[in-house]
Amino acid sequence: MLRVFLTHTPEMRAGYYPPRAEAALRAVAEVVLHTGDRPLAGEALAGAAAGCHCIVADRSTPGLPATFAAAPDLLAFLRVAVDISTIDVPAASAAGVLVTQATPGFTASVAELAIGMMVDLARGVSASSTAYHNGTLPEVRMGVQLEGKTLGLIGWGRIARRIAPIATAMGMRVVVHDPYAAVEGAEALGRDALLAESDVVMPLAVSTPETRHLMNADAFARMKRGAFLVNLSRGELVDEDALEAALESGQLRGAAMDVGSAPDQRPAPRLAARADVVATPHVGGLTPEAAEHQAMDTVRQVGMLARGEMPDGAVNADAATRFAAWAKAR
Repeated sequence: MLRVFLTHTPEMRAGYYPPRAEAALRAVAEVVLHTGDRPLAGEALAGAAAGCHCIVADRSTPGLPATFAAAPDLLAFLRVAVDISTIDVPAASAAGVLVTQATPGFTASVAELAIGMMVDLARGVSASSTAYHNGTLPEVRMGVQLEGKTLGLIGWGRIARRIAPIATAMGMRVVVHDPYAAVEGAEALGRDALLAESDVVMPLAVSTPETRHLMNADAFARMKRGAFLVNLSRGELVDEDALEAALESGQLRGAAMDVGSAPDQRPAPRLAARADVVATPHVGGLTPEAAEHQAMDTVRQVGMLARGEMPDGAVNADAATRFAAWAKAR
C-alpha cells in the first residue's frame, strides 16, 4: 500500500482537505498527517515524509530541490491546487519524482467573488460596513451603477468565461483581450483599447514571466480616470507600487484584490489597509465545493498511482523514473 504524507496543518485541513476527502485518501493509501502548525519545506519536509511514497502538498508547501534530494522513497509530489509555481519541476524531474496538479474546481467560487468585489467597489459596501462596525456613521457617497458600464477582462480562461455572462446579464458591456485564445461570447479588443474603454479591469491572465506586472504604471495611465481594478488571479500580475501611485493620484477610484505579494499570495497589508481598497486573504477558491473538488482530485490521483497508472494531472510523466521503476516491480 502506498504511504502518503499530507502536508496540511490541522488548521489548513479544516478548510482545504475536508474529512470526506481525508477518509477517501485513507481508503487508497496509508496516510501520515502533518501535526505542526507551520508549513514544511526543504529537508524538514523530507524528514517529516520519511518512508512515504507520495507527498500531497497544500499550496503553502513548496517542492524544493532539497526535499527531492533527501527523500529517496518519494515517488510523487501532488499539489492540491492548479498552481505549481512553487514546485521546482526541473529538480523533481532530475530526481525522477513525478509532479501532479489538481484540476480547477474553483471557477464558480472565484467568479462569484469577483462580481461581489466589483459591486462592493461600485457601491462602497465595505467602507460603509467598516464605519458602522467601528461605531461611526458612514459618509453618504454617490455610487456607481454598473449597468451600462464596460468590464474589461484580460485573459479568456475558465474564470473569465464564467464572469462574462454574469456581467452581461447585469447590463454591462464585456470586452476581452487575450492574444492566445479565440474569444467567443464577448467583444475582443486590443490591450490598449480595452484599458481605455473599461470602467472595471480584471486581469485574469496566467502568471508567466511575460505577464509579470501586466498591470503597471503604463497600463494604469491608459485606463479611464476613476476606473476600478479587480485582481483575483495572481499577485505578480500587478505592480503594487504603481497601483498605489494610481490610487494616490486618483487615476484609479479603487481596487479590489484577493491576491498579492504577501505570503501565500495574500494582498500586501499596506495596500489592503487603504480605504479605497477591498481585500480578502486569498479565499477566492475557499468554499466547501471548491476545496473538496481539488482534494478529491488528489485522492483520485493517489488511487491511480497505487494501481500503477499514470494520473492525468501529471506534468512531468516522462521524467518520473522512480514511479516507473516502482510500478514495474509491483
